[in-house]
Amino acid sequence: MNYFIRRPWDLPQSVHTEESVYRDRKQARRDFLKSIGLGAGGLAIGGLLPGCGKPTLEELEDAGAVTVDTAAYPAPPNGAFEYGREETAREEAARFTNFYEFTSSKAVYQHVDKFEPTPWKVEVTGLCAKPGTFDLDDLIKLAPLEERAYRHRCVETWSMCVPWTGYPLHKLLMAVEPQAAAKYVLFKTCNRPEQAPQMAIPRYPWPYTEGLTLPEAMNELTLLTTGIYGQPLLKQHGAPIRIVIPWKYGFKSIKSIVEIELTDQLPATFWNTLNPHEYGFEANVDPQVPHPRWSQEWEWMLGSRDRFRTQIYNGYGDWVGDLYGS
Repeated sequence: MNYFIRRPWDLPQSVHTEESVYRDRKQARRDFLKSIGLGAGGLAIGGLLPGCGKPTLEELEDAGAVTVDTAAYPAPPNGAFEYGREETAREEAARFTNFYEFTSSKAVYQHVDKFEPTPWKVEVTGLCAKPGTFDLDDLIKLAPLEERAYRHRCVETWSMCVPWTGYPLHKLLMAVEPQAAAKYVLFKTCNRPEQAPQMAIPRYPWPYTEGLTLPEAMNELTLLTTGIYGQPLLKQHGAPIRIVIPWKYGFKSIKSIVEIELTDQLPATFWNTLNPHEYGFEANVDPQVPHPRWSQEWEWMLGSRDRFRTQIYNGYGDWVGDLYGS
């Protein structure tokens, strides 16, 4: 017997479009295509119309390419980290991403053409003895880059396994010498509505912000990230620099950061500000704590759509459990 397991994005039958409406719209679309000289056969010509066919890896990487020095890539792999399942194909990870500054769809690569991630600077401020501003070269040279095979779990239940390149964030934090009063770390992304279309929508609390407790930020797993798959980050992955926190839901791993602030106040963060009932500040992966609109007990892999039971802390309990008394 076959069972259908409804996913969070599957609409119930009661709200499906009626067939008669669908057929009328389909015919209208055909009439429009004929009027511009494209019959049904023209739909096979990928690139003429958006959304026609899947882009190739080359097209995806061209769309998100950043002009930076690639001499540091690929970095040596850190053998302490393993996926425990198959690595996600590069094209799948580049095609299906969340980057709300650009679009609410997953096809972020289609919306990043105006984004200019070079030159780039990150300002470290707040409760530290040595605040400063670092350009990308400064950050890459601050500590040796390494490659880590991390599992990534989205609050939307999809997951992937990708090799990130970077070094532990605590290397940067120790360089600025946090003061004893510092309890939290606030991250901010750039604020460029002329380059990132969604940032022109005033009802959202731009710029995108995220935060961690100082012990979370100092944990060995928290990665200051500059690359993926042995190359510099693509625009859709958060170029040129982002944070990766593998035991938390993906919205905590803020992209394209420009400011890091050490503070004694609980930071206001983007999704927690918009909807605190659904997106808590802590946001640890936990199969026993459902999202208000769906279960978190299972996850599915990009590409293969293989399903796995979700693990507490995304399987990284040995690294972070002591942060939460477990």
